[in-house]
Amino acid sequence: MASTAANWEFDTWHMERAIDLAQRGEGLVEPNPLVGCTIVRDAETVGEGFHQQFGGPHAEIEALTSAGGRAAGATVYVTLEPCCHQGKTGPCTQALIRAGVARVVVAQLDPFPQVAGRGIEEIKAAGIEVEVGLLESAARELNAPYLKLIQSGRPWIIAKWAMTLDGHLAAHTGDSRWISGPPARQWVHTLRGRVDAIVVGRGTATADDPLLTARPPGPRIAARVVLDSQAALSLDSKLVRTASEAPVIVAASEAAPAENRKRLEEAGCEVLVCAGESHAERLGWLLDELGRRRMTNVLVEGGAKLLGSLLDAGQIDEVHAFIAPKLIGGQAAPGAIGGAGLAWMADAWRLTSPTIRQCGHDIHVHGRISRP
Repeated sequence: MASTAANWEFDTWHMERAIDLAQRGEGLVEPNPLVGCTIVRDAETVGEGFHQQFGGPHAEIEALTSAGGRAAGATVYVTLEPCCHQGKTGPCTQALIRAGVARVVVAQLDPFPQVAGRGIEEIKAAGIEVEVGLLESAARELNAPYLKLIQSGRPWIIAKWAMTLDGHLAAHTGDSRWISGPPARQWVHTLRGRVDAIVVGRGTATADDPLLTARPPGPRIAARVVLDSQAALSLDSKLVRTASEAPVIVAASEAAPAENRKRLEEAGCEVLVCAGESHAERLGWLLDELGRRRMTNVLVEGGAKLLGSLLDAGQIDEVHAFIAPKLIGGQAAPGAIGGAGLAWMADAWRLTSPTIRQCGHDIHVHGRISRP
């Protein structure tokens, strides 16, 4: 039956459930998309599933397995167009057809080149009713990192920083431990555990000597990336000393001395020579390379120069800012974001529907960047 005003609320409720299910795969399925699926027959949910692990069964297969023979004649609600090609798993379109479902409601089309509308065509050709677009905006928001990677070839960039109430990342001496409290720092560890890479500048790596690992570990082990044009990162740094436990990538310039590259490589780091004359060009090349490696979510933890370069380039997609109720003052104390900046307040980048919550004694501001 086609959607009408009478059953729109019913369809919406089940698609919202599918979106909730899809969210459970975050950090587990990338670079694949987050996908959820529910199967409903005679107003009863007979099957549910979500994509649980990269290389594992897709959401539709999980839901069909849950439903068994009750899928025949049922309506399927799925957050992304079913795949129609042989990848690590078989095509979901054929599984839906074999199950004898009567109707498929899809939130959004999949821009992946081997799908891109072909899944919908295949299901329709089998005589199954198909509807596309229910809660599309919510589905696109759910999979924004996947969509960016597919469409631009670059990962989703998450900027995170902790600052004092007067806007400083550190005191004028460089001391920054600790601006934020334990609850905020623990929240960041959770975030680290679901991203593909964590990026800092060499200044931050030297001043803070961070590990940049998730403690306790999350579903992913992030590569730790240091922008270091001369490949001068100390062998005594925590990053280098733990290179066997989590990957360390030193993003250097072509001018980096060969001996510097060699000593880091011998210590277990990967030295990635980034093409480009300027810092901005090398940063753009690095983002392209991380995309080529199918990294979906990349967390940038500073410092101000790196964050400023990304903001100037329009490459920050999401922000997590922790504001501590502390004042340190000092004109020489670094601010949160450097770079060239904007000339006019009217041109400021804005967060879309920001959320603001208390995290211990700190305030956590989160939102996605609104593109002009």
